[in-house]
Amino acid sequence: MFSYIDPKIRERLIAGRQLFRIDGRGQRIDVNGVSSDSDLTLNVLGPIPMPVDIEDRQLIVRWFAFVRHTELRRANEIADILRSRGDQRLFPVLASHMSVNSALLFGHPERAEEPLVRVHSCCFTGDVFGSKRCECGPQLDSAMCALSEHEPGGILVYMSGHEGRGIGLWAKAITYLLQDAGQDTYQANRSLGLPDDSRDFSDAAAMLLFLLGGDRPLRLLTNNPKKLEDLRNKGLSQIRQQKIVAGVNEWNRRYLHAKRLWGHCLEPEDINVNPPAEEGDGSLCPPRHNQQR
Repeated sequence: MFSYIDPKIRERLIAGRQLFRIDGRGQRIDVNGVSSDSDLTLNVLGPIPMPVDIEDRQLIVRWFAFVRHTELRRANEIADILRSRGDQRLFPVLASHMSVNSALLFGHPERAEEPLVRVHSCCFTGDVFGSKRCECGPQLDSAMCALSEHEPGGILVYMSGHEGRGIGLWAKAITYLLQDAGQDTYQANRSLGLPDDSRDFSDAAAMLLFLLGGDRPLRLLTNNPKKLEDLRNKGLSQIRQQKIVAGVNEWNRRYLHAKRLWGHCLEPEDINVNPPAEEGDGSLCPPRHNQQR
């Protein structure tokens, strides 16, 4: 039971160089070393071959899974307790203690002079259900197509703990109801006493520094200046932004208008919207450079 974290399996993966550890700068460190609760040490699994369909093509990408060492250690502690009890029914408790982020490598981005990268925050409603209240699902599809076509390769970083700009799925559901009552996406967060954007890109930076072999030039598919700023502050100083516009529709134009007013690199023609002040979803939301971080 729980063989995926059984010590024997762990040692086999380490011996096969399929399980290792990196620090916040993307450097490999001793997989058996002691890490403090305050550091950004990540445990890494991979590369794992994964066949994926991109439009009408099937590709083999390389998947790496990343988890904070502090979270994995806590899961292992719980697993030891459950193993001693012989109780498998509490398995979901393990997952609740781990936020596992992923990286998909298309081709050989490590060989590119300026690899193409997408750091995508998970959006269960958009990525899985295909919701049109946001543009997340189409952005993910568009990014994967672009990454698969970029020579010699690109990287998709998928951040699992970023639902609703970091507030989680339950709070996100509440903000949807508040938006339906007239608030914009940022006002709804504030009504719950939550930040406009509480996402942490520290792990994403460490993942990219490891996968690219250090601070190298890259093009980032994003419209969000905060994402650029956060990644630069974490050691990726040579980022060039590349706009990505996809999935604009009648259901999400007000949402995109609010993001534009907040500071996203979007032009009115990108979202085909110019609402009057009384309808402006975000008319109370000043440009981001006037807001407190």
